[in-house]
Amino acid sequence: MADGTAHSQKEAQERATFTAMTDGTEADWAAIARAGQAHRGEHVDRILSHMKLLDNDYGGFNVDRLEHSLQTATRAFRAGQDEEYVVCALLHDIGDILLPASHAELGAAILKPYISEQNHWMLEKHGIFQGYYFFQHLGLDRDMRDAWRDHPWFEYTAQFCHLYDQNSFDPAYDSMPLEAFEPMMRRVMDRPKHSIYMREKAA
Repeated sequence: MADGTAHSQKEAQERATFTAMTDGTEADWAAIARAGQAHRGEHVDRILSHMKLLDNDYGGFNVDRLEHSLQTATRAFRAGQDEEYVVCALLHDIGDILLPASHAELGAAILKPYISEQNHWMLEKHGIFQGYYFFQHLGLDRDMRDAWRDHPWFEYTAQFCHLYDQNSFDPAYDSMPLEAFEPMMRRVMDRPKHSIYMREKAA
């Protein structure tokens, strides 16, 4: 019991003391930063847990959503794409069941701090680019992507959809397991490359 009390007291000492941010001090924010550091890497665990929710969710497709994600990432990996690209391929549809009306934007937001602007743009726009293959069956404009025809990353995103995404619904394909991608995820998402919470590097 004494040990529990001591632990609680220590935790309280390591927390910020303000009740309104207007009263926060440098010491308060140092305590908050230390607390966050203790949980470094847990965001990847949570993302992996959400990826597992895609298992057995077919949504009417020939394979479930997890298999589609694994298949897309496996194709990118076997084609020699780098780890950042492969992780983008793995997480491109992570928003399918959490934010189906704008799933592409969710995957892009999750990875934004850790990836290049080019890969972020590809993730954010892939839903529209993927529409080239099926929008006509829904009474929509399959050429909606042409609004970005002159964008420097148009072809890059079109190639992602054509080579890895639109063709990854094959139940006979030998996809790599989710566990094979975990080390890549941890490396890519180890530290943000850019964030409003990071200091600007000196020129």
